Amino acid sequence: MAAYVIRRILWSIPVLFCIVLVTFILARSIPGGPFDRVGDKSLPESVRQNLEAKYGLDKPIHIQFAEYIGDVLQGDLGPSFFYRGRTVNQIISQTFPISLQLGVLSIILAVIIGIPAGTLAALRHNTMIDYSSSFVAILGVSIPNIVLGPLLIYIFVVQLGWFPAGRWGVNYKELYLGVIPPMTSDFWMHAVLPVVTLGTAFSAIFARLTRASLLQTIREDYIRTARAKGLGEYKVILSHAMKNSLIPVVTIFGPVLAGVVTGSFVVERIFGIPGMGEFFVTSITNRDYPVILGTTLFYSILLVLANIAVDVAYAWLDPRIRYD
Repeated sequence: MAAYVIRRILWSIPVLFCIVLVTFILARSIPGGPFDRVGDKSLPESVRQNLEAKYGLDKPIHIQFAEYIGDVLQGDLGPSFFYRGRTVNQIISQTFPISLQLGVLSIILAVIIGIPAGTLAALRHNTMIDYSSSFVAILGVSIPNIVLGPLLIYIFVVQLGWFPAGRWGVNYKELYLGVIPPMTSDFWMHAVLPVVTLGTAFSAIFARLTRASLLQTIREDYIRTARAKGLGEYKVILSHAMKNSLIPVVTIFGPVLAGVVTGSFVVERIFGIPGMGEFFVTSITNRDYPVILGTTLFYSILLVLANIAVDVAYAWLDPRIRYD
C-alpha cells in the first residue's frame, strides 16, 4: 500500500505541472491585463509599463513561466496584483481555514443525513419511507444554493430572528493575521445557515447514491448466504452490505470534499463569509495571474490527495481490491 501511495504521488507531479502550464497560458490569453485599469480609471501607459516591469510581465512568456515554477518550488506563490501588499500565500493562509470549516461541517452534515436516509430508503424499498426519502433527495438536488440560501435567511433571520444574517462569527483582525477562528457559541450561530445551505445538496446526492448501491448489494449472492447462515439482519447490513454499497459514495466524496473546502463562491457571497471561494472566482475578472495560478494549484493538490485517499479507502471497503 505504501509503495502504491508513493507511486501515485510521484505520478501526480507531472499532472500538477501540466495543470500549472495550461492555467498559466490560459490566464494570459484573457483579453486585457492586470494593470490596464485601476477601478474605473485607465492607467497612463508609462505607469502600466513600470508596473509590468516590476512584476516581470514584460519578459517573454517562457521566461515568466520558468521563474514562476522556480518560485513555486521554493513555496512562494507570488504577490497579488490586485490586493496590493498581500501575497498569494497570505491570501490562502487567511481564507482557507474559513472555507475548510464551512466545507468540512457541510460534508459532515451531508454524511449524517444522506447515508442513513439512503440506507433506510433501500431497506424499506417501495414503501412510503422510500418514496418520501427519494422525493426529499430530488428536491434537495433540484434547489440551487442561490435560492436556498436567501430562503433560509428570510425564514430564520427576517421572520423568526433565530440566527444572524451572515458573516462567520470571527475576529477579522485575527483572521488577517492567519489565526484559525475558534468554534465558539457565536461561531455556531453564524455557521448553521450556510452549513445547511451547502450541505443539503450533498446530503441528497449521498442519499440517492447510497439507496441505489445498497439496493443492488442486498440482492447479491453473498448477502443471501450470510442470511442463510443465520446472521441477524443488522449484522448482515452493517458488516456485509454497507461496505460495498459505500464505494460509489466514497468515489465522489474525494472530489466533493476537495471542492467544498476550497470555498463555495455562491454560499460565501450570500452569507458574507470571508473564505477562499471569492478569491478563486474574482481573480479571473481582476486578471490577477498569481492568485489564479495559486488557487488553481492549491485546489489541484487537494484534489490529487483526495483521490489518493479515495483509492486507499477502496481497499478497506472491498477486501478484493489490492494495490500490491
